[in-house]
Amino acid sequence: MEINGKIYNAMRGRNNMITTAEVAELGLSRMMLSKYVNAGLLLRVRQGIYALPTEVYDDMFTLMQRSPNIIFSHESSLFLNGLSDRTPFTHSITIPSNASLPKSLTGECNCFYVKNDLYPLGTTYCNTPFGNKVRCYNPERTICDIVRSRSRIDEETFVMAVRNYAKSPSKNLALLTEYAAKFKILKHIKQTFEIIL
Repeated sequence: MEINGKIYNAMRGRNNMITTAEVAELGLSRMMLSKYVNAGLLLRVRQGIYALPTEVYDDMFTLMQRSPNIIFSHESSLFLNGLSDRTPFTHSITIPSNASLPKSLTGECNCFYVKNDLYPLGTTYCNTPFGNKVRCYNPERTICDIVRSRSRIDEETFVMAVRNYAKSPSKNLALLTEYAAKFKILKHIKQTFEIIL
């Protein structure tokens, strides 16, 4: 048994991954995917997302595909924005407080909830190490998030991120101040930078 040529070629153009929806768009039966998994030709990496078993797949990209509400934040966003060189063992995501995390992801990532009006603040896209674009927060929003959640952030990661942000030529202190004011943590942001720097 071999993988259908249309599916294989589509996967090669999509970083060795394909979704059930993409298979349907190719005019093929989704049932083929189950047969390929049973035969060891494909690996089901998440619900509705498949990868070639001999290739490394993009875990961040597949995680984002699970929900339109997922935005990478905290340690994951630090990594994506180049403020930390530590690849997180467990990804951190933020979703709006009126949404819920799919049950299949419970325990698989660190989930933070935020008020709906603050949820989209600072949303951007960054490339994963595999070159896929994923939703995450910009550096200013990320610094606000780690200050707000300091007790849940590793101390070394926290200090390194603040120092890296302070040294960054692209930092936007006016935007950081604006976000800090919206989160009502302006005093904490100032104290953090005074202590660490």
